[in-house]
Amino acid sequence: MDAPGPGVSPPVAVAFAVVGFFALVIAGFGVTTLVTETDVIAGPGHGQIPGIVGVAAATLAFAALLWTGIRRVPPSYGVSFTVAVGVVVACVLGILVGTLIEGSEVAAAVATAGAFAVSWFALVLALAGFAAAWAGVALVRTHASRPRWPWERDDDE
Repeated sequence: MDAPGPGVSPPVAVAFAVVGFFALVIAGFGVTTLVTETDVIAGPGHGQIPGIVGVAAATLAFAALLWTGIRRVPPSYGVSFTVAVGVVVACVLGILVGTLIEGSEVAAAVATAGAFAVSWFALVLALAGFAAAWAGVALVRTHASRPRWPWERDDDE
């Protein structure tokens, strides 16, 4: 039987965690919209640009913050808290920029970003960031390896 490996490499762990984060955000926002019967971007006349820019900013912040925390030896699960806060801040700033790109006035853009910051969607985003970051750290810290078919194993079981 093969000896357990040192874990998944940090770049691979970040890649898997980013995909998981994005999936959790999209699913979480969809469920929260259904449950609360509200839009993610609560403001009159806004298109899709603020949401796209906000989620893109949150995803980039997630990758950057997780990468900085996961490079430590051994990586700490505490980075998950930093990531959770960072993705919300990045998303709020992204929404602010996105509403300005759409042509909103500064006061309306700040109000839209502020409404998101105090909504259930911000909590869902923070939880998605926390969970995905925790999983990314776990991939590096544990002896995880790629799945193998039974005929790929060298054991005599």
